[in-house]
Amino acid sequence: MPEGHSVHRVALQLGADFVGRRVAASSPQGRFAAGAALLDGLEMSEAFAVGKHLLVGFGSAERDEARWLRVHLGLYGAWDFHGRVSPIGAEALGVGSIGAPRVRRAVRIGEVERALDDGAFPPEPVGQVRLRLLTEESVADLRGPSRCEVIDWGGVEALLAKAGPDPRAPFWADPEGEFVRRLRARRVAVGQLLMDQSVVSGIGNIYRAEMLFRARLDPFTPGAAVPAELARELWRDWERLLDVGVATGVMLTRDDVPAEQALADRSVRWAVYGRAGEPCYRCGTRVALADMAGRKLFWCPGCQV
Repeated sequence: MPEGHSVHRVALQLGADFVGRRVAASSPQGRFAAGAALLDGLEMSEAFAVGKHLLVGFGSAERDEARWLRVHLGLYGAWDFHGRVSPIGAEALGVGSIGAPRVRRAVRIGEVERALDDGAFPPEPVGQVRLRLLTEESVADLRGPSRCEVIDWGGVEALLAKAGPDPRAPFWADPEGEFVRRLRARRVAVGQLLMDQSVVSGIGNIYRAEMLFRARLDPFTPGAAVPAELARELWRDWERLLDVGVATGVMLTRDDVPAEQALADRSVRWAVYGRAGEPCYRCGTRVALADMAGRKLFWCPGCQV
């Protein structure tokens, strides 16, 4: 499942190439034809992410007057960008996971970000494209989301009221304090709470495993038993890791591996995730695997105590 950094990168891409432009909206597969008709011909006014939710405003710069596209990519969703695709994140500085800055390219942003072959513009829709957004220079194709709907600002506010804080979304006066309060208010395992989007927004299975490893924290520790200072350190680590993910398009979590090596070699990006039965890089204990609330949990029983 795409984690929070990917959705923030989609918002940045839309902001770079679509916001401020009139957009032709359509549903090539037909499943979102009514929703696309509500957006067709309107100017895109804003795009931002809150955790795994993408929110895109159309038709008015006043939030309470705009129509809002809400997208959750779910397990398999992704956005394909073609035509003018401006550099974002670290790419704008000449570094990143896709390459040096260039204006014309094609890219898919989902669970894994990768370059696509670029041909004639606009390309013919290929496969099950739920929503196509088209300007004179750029096209964005949405595939396989679990949620895609048009809502009003009241619907956006209802979503924000239920969401846990996101370090990159300015909707909480004290996001760190709110995270600490929500985490320590429950006796549920911290490994489960980090995946609870009402506690903190954007963390998925990979970031969950890696953050707990970096904190040397047993994933089965109840949230209420996590010391306040350690909870604050978890939040600050999430801020750092999310910024790196947004900048590079890659979940990089190992401080002992140079970023250039990790960008080039997926196998060295993570310390415990996907490494069940292999020796821990830190203490040599074999990485364990368990089920937690229906998701695979990776951790080191030797140094996460």
